[in-house]
Amino acid sequence: MLLESAAVVWEWRNERGRWRPYSPLVSHHIESVIGVSSRVPCVALGRVDEALLPYVLDLQSMQQFRQDTGTIRPVQRSYYHPFSAPGRGVVWEWEADGGMWTPYDMEIAVAIQQAFERQQSWIDLTPVGFCYIIDFTTMVQVNCQTQRKRRLRWRLDLAYPLLTGSFPKLQSWLASPGLPSKAAPKQSCACPQCLLVKSLKGSAVSTTGSTPTHPRHRSIVDIKAPSAQTIRSPMQTLATQVSRKQTTRRLTLTAVTPWEAKSEKSRRHLQRIAMAQSRVLIAAGVPTVPVKNVNGSSPVNPALAGITGILMSAAGLPVCLMRPPKLILHPPPVSKSEIKPIPGISSTCRKISRKQTKKGRKPEEVLKKYLQKVQSPLQENCPLCMEHLSSPSGYKRLHPAVKSDLVGRLSRCGHVYHLLCLITMYNTGKKDGSLQCPTCKMIYGVKTGIQPPGKMEYHIIPHSLPGHSDCDTIRIIYSIYSGLQGPEHPNPGKSFSAQGFPRHCYLPDNEQGRKVLRLLLLAWDRRLIFTIGTSSESDTVIWNEIHHKTEFGSNLTGHGYPDPDYLDNVMSELTTQGITEESLQEKD
Repeated sequence: MLLESAAVVWEWRNERGRWRPYSPLVSHHIESVIGVSSRVPCVALGRVDEALLPYVLDLQSMQQFRQDTGTIRPVQRSYYHPFSAPGRGVVWEWEADGGMWTPYDMEIAVAIQQAFERQQSWIDLTPVGFCYIIDFTTMVQVNCQTQRKRRLRWRLDLAYPLLTGSFPKLQSWLASPGLPSKAAPKQSCACPQCLLVKSLKGSAVSTTGSTPTHPRHRSIVDIKAPSAQTIRSPMQTLATQVSRKQTTRRLTLTAVTPWEAKSEKSRRHLQRIAMAQSRVLIAAGVPTVPVKNVNGSSPVNPALAGITGILMSAAGLPVCLMRPPKLILHPPPVSKSEIKPIPGISSTCRKISRKQTKKGRKPEEVLKKYLQKVQSPLQENCPLCMEHLSSPSGYKRLHPAVKSDLVGRLSRCGHVYHLLCLITMYNTGKKDGSLQCPTCKMIYGVKTGIQPPGKMEYHIIPHSLPGHSDCDTIRIIYSIYSGLQGPEHPNPGKSFSAQGFPRHCYLPDNEQGRKVLRLLLLAWDRRLIFTIGTSSESDTVIWNEIHHKTEFGSNLTGHGYPDPDYLDNVMSELTTQGITEESLQEKD
């Protein structure tokens, strides 16, 4: 169904691969800049949100560039139904550690809002890749694996910008969320419980004589609190499902007649039932047995429960029970006598102690080393403040003592900016004497990071990586400990955590692997391997966009071998941070 309007949400991708939405105000700002001129290369996000002062959006490459650290992340422009959560300005949030409220990914928020408007008592977010259950009766989020509960809430904010046009594909879980019944076709619920009920409709009755029920579904336009007369909470419902799992299996098997099991339609029908039941059982913590389709034509999701195998067997599909693939994170134990130093590298350990920030020269004095003064600038906009280069800088209120109409051209790449805009960008960073062009990412000077103190060990172990059977393995061990943030960090004086250390990483012991190691050593010395930011919690040590292989003998998580492109990719990431083979030669 083609729609004539859609809510536009700009999103950025975090280190976990999830798309995080910018605020409605930022999305409005980006759309307004695009509306002025479709040829605008960059958008300065700090113009509308001071917390985003270091960030610039590159519209040509669709990347977010952080000017103080050089971190680059992909961005996307997503379209949602005008009656969905972003179109109405509804924000769903969960409470993180420390009482900080964090908004859900927009896709998750849309799914939650749809269930809330239908007055469901709960919703399972597993179908959208989020292993949680939302309980509207208690307004909590429940982790399906650990059963940990966190509070959630919704609030009203500015609605996201609305565009007109034809939008055939929207980024929403269901087709027409929250529309009045006259305006949208009737949608059936896709929750596991309802799928199970509908799939068994007309089949034999359970030996217990009961049928799973579901709260009344209806679409409403206004946001309302869930009714007091709701079905039991999701955890109570799941507990009942688990206690009757044997009865449920008998019900499913007796519901299939022999002639039905022979048809292709029946096989698809059974697999849908299995998928619905397995989600409920997995969410309740029931131990599962992975299933493999030995035909190989239509592989079965290995997360399905053992009941899937029973149902597939009844449907005539050949199956065999199998053990789940083993995740091999570490090599076999290695004795000290088997560990060897790396030829060409004298030491086996690098340490970084806390460095005090030195008071340098004024920012304008530093930047003038890289700039050439422009007397008569062209009639074009400054990529940072989006004001005409012939007009004063948009950041003049931040630095009233500096002339706001000075314009400079970077000496090597030739991009032109207001001097005051570059000073603002420089002041949001580490003030280490280096500068990175927001447009082409060229680095001027020597870029350093804010990596906390720690230790990097490296040596050769007598084991081979998958895909590199012709050589041994270089093992790298990073050790960083929790502490207090220094003046160069985001929140000076506040504590930071260091989770998952020591971290073991692996490279093949060949010519290219040793070259990557030397580059990583230089990146470590410049404090660029790790940084302090937000992952599962705020103020914690995270990777700084230089990917490492932390899985030794498998590649189930995507962080292992074989990966023929990894060494080339990580060298490209190091180049973005200013770590090149030329910089190695300069150091030597």
